[in-house]
Amino acid sequence: MLSELAFRAQLVIREQRELFDYWRACAKGSAMPSRANINPAAIPALLPGISILEAGRQPEQVIYRLAGTRLRDIFGREVTGKSVFDLEFGEKRSYWLAVYRKVIEERVPMQGAIKGPVADRDHVVLFWMRLPLSDDSNIVNKILCHDVTLPVSIAYELDSVTTSRKNAS
Repeated sequence: MLSELAFRAQLVIREQRELFDYWRACAKGSAMPSRANINPAAIPALLPGISILEAGRQPEQVIYRLAGTRLRDIFGREVTGKSVFDLEFGEKRSYWLAVYRKVIEERVPMQGAIKGPVADRDHVVLFWMRLPLSDDSNIVNKILCHDVTLPVSIAYELDSVTTSRKNAS
């Protein structure tokens, strides 16, 4: 429970806190919910930034099964049905491999922020969250994602406010 509280405290985007709370409620005491427990109608305001990935045995096999409308803007193209690693990550490929490896193998939620999530997107910071899903409560077979971008200048202002708040406590 303490690690969940620590994870939630790191979420600076309100939508991500809402989705994390929903994900935890859907787990109903398990380590993670299954895809069947997730009802998109229960979170309509979050849908543009939501995607559901099918997890393969290796992180390189992760495929977008459902992608909210915001994902096209973030990545500059339609991603539904594509492998996550079809995106042009360039030097950030190892970053994303490590993220998906940890979510799949360690069955833990992950979150972060990264400037220029893919090629030609250096003007934005992507605030991302990846939440594991499992049909058998053991093996991660899907990943519930939330993504939102902010212009670099606004993201850095948000970061300085968050840092100031943490230092004051």
